[in-house]
Formats: sequence, structure tokens, C-alpha cells
Amino acid sequence: MEGNMAVFYDTHAHLDYPDYAQDLQQVIARSEAAGITKIISIGTDLESSRRAIELAEQFPGVYAAVGWHPTNVEEAPDDLRPALRLLANHPKVVAIGETGLDYYRLPSTQQEKGTPEDDERYKKKQAAIFQQQLEVAAECGLNCIIHTRSSLEDTLKQMEPFIGRVKGVFHCFVDNPAAMQRVLQMGSLVSFTGIATFKNAQTVRDTIAATPLGKFMLETDSPYLAPVPYRGKRCEPGYVKEISELVASVKECSLEELSRATCATAAGFFHKISTAS
Repeated sequence: MEGNMAVFYDTHAHLDYPDYAQDLQQVIARSEAAGITKIISIGTDLESSRRAIELAEQFPGVYAAVGWHPTNVEEAPDDLRPALRLLANHPKVVAIGETGLDYYRLPSTQQEKGTPEDDERYKKKQAAIFQQQLEVAAECGLNCIIHTRSSLEDTLKQMEPFIGRVKGVFHCFVDNPAAMQRVLQMGSLVSFTGIATFKNAQTVRDTIAATPLGKFMLETDSPYLAPVPYRGKRCEPGYVKEISELVASVKECSLEELSRATCATAAGFFHKISTAS
């Protein structure tokens, strides 16, 4: 608590995106004014990861995650690990990711001549790059930020051998309570975005209601998924405030209780946050 305001973290934002090129300083100032004391800027490839680190060096309340997003795998090197290891050693790098699997837009649905063989090759490359990031996370003693879309079964299966060594936070979680339970049973966590405020997102609210305090985090996925009343506009980390108000109401707890639980969960998962300078 700072003064009378409940404080929160934004555990997933893309501050290096061009959306913030003009006014990042003001965006961060607004987030601090809204009680958002820490923001994790998430890498989606090596360049983006380097930019996230630069932002973490520039702003005391910003931390970085370094990784390669599954929808960018066509451009990924064959072996991401050496470059990722170097980045992961930075004192303000608190996780590996965003990584995982995404089968939502396969080549056969995106290109006129995309074939089932193209889809298989794409899935294999995603799995290989995901595997490399899980290995680096295990080596470096970090946890992973997991992106999964239309791919939950394969994502869980690929993480199984790492249980006890690497935890994941399944970011922007929109699946049902049963799926959430499977994630928690693996020792991993889930995280909720502004989608929770959308009128048509009852499943997400049902999952929030079923997820124990201490097993989830809050995030914006800025610049995407701005919560009501900003839906459709550029999202920013300060909007965790609106997300927290909705989640506290669903959980029937106070903002103070939610602040304590989610900040403690984030500090435990991103353990370098408490020691980073």
C-alpha cells in the first residue's frame, strides 16, 4: 500500500512497441500515478528483448523478459540459446519469454497455397524454439512467460519434463476453470488481462472466481486489450487499476487483499524483481 492506494504490478506489457515511441515517459508516469509500481516489458524476439532491457535500465520500475514469440518463429535462428543466455544474465531480466505455441493462424489458413505439410513444419519450428527457451530458463534459474493459443494440450505436454525446474505463467489466460486447474497442478500460474472486463467474457470471470488468490497475476498485454471503459483504444500499464477493480469484485475481496496476493505471487515467480537494482 502506498498512502491509501492499493499498488499493483503490470506483469506483461510491450513497452518497446512503436505505439509508445512518442510518449513512453508520460505512459510510465501515469502508471505510477495509478499505483502500478512495477512493469515487466516482454521481448518477442532478440531485438525486442534487447529493447526491453534498455527500457529496464532507463526506468527503475521497469523489468525485462527476454524470449521469442511463437508467431515469429519463421525468422528465428536455428539455435536461439547462446544469444538468449547472454541476455538472461542481465540483473533486470526476470523471466524467459514470451514463448510457447500458437496454432491459431497456421500457414494453410494464411496463404493461398499453404498446405498441411507447411502447418506441420511451422508447429515443429515453434516446438523447437519453445524447447530451447525452456532449457535456457532451467539453466538460468528463471521461469517462463507462456503464450498459448489453440495449443493448450501440446503446450502442457512440452512443459511436463521441466516440472520442478521451470514454472510458467500462462499469460492472457482465457480458458475455462478446468484448464486453469491443469495449469496449477503443474506448479504453474495464470494471468488475467482487460479481457476480464469485456461483456462477452463470462468464461474468464468464471475462471477468475475459481482461481485461488495467490495463484494468479494481473497484466495489461499493452498496447493490446484495453479494459472497459478504454476498450478499443491503446492500452497502457496504468489500466491494471481498472482490471484490479473488476477482479477484486469477482473475487469478493478488497483491493488491499488483491494487491498483497498478486504482488507477492509476482515477486515469488519473478524472483529477481526483489533483488534487481
